[in-house]
Amino acid sequence: MFNKKGIFSKLIVLSIILANVIFTMTVLRIFLRTSTEPSTLVMSWFGFTTAELWSLAKIKTVKENNKEDSENG
Repeated sequence: MFNKKGIFSKLIVLSIILANVIFTMTVLRIFLRTSTEPSTLVMSWFGFTTAELWSLAKIKTVKENNKEDSENG
């Protein structure tokens, strides 16, 4: 499933997706019981996870660019 290279970032992405699924199920359960949506919490949660994924992508891009630069001279 995973090759050795890049396993950490793949595990981070997988864990964020899993956390988003668990969070969504929990919020839906709360919504069914109380009929109120915690909109601020939802916006904050998905803003946080999106920022983490963008940061991870940026780090990976910079590393790949640095590797290409060092190989090219």
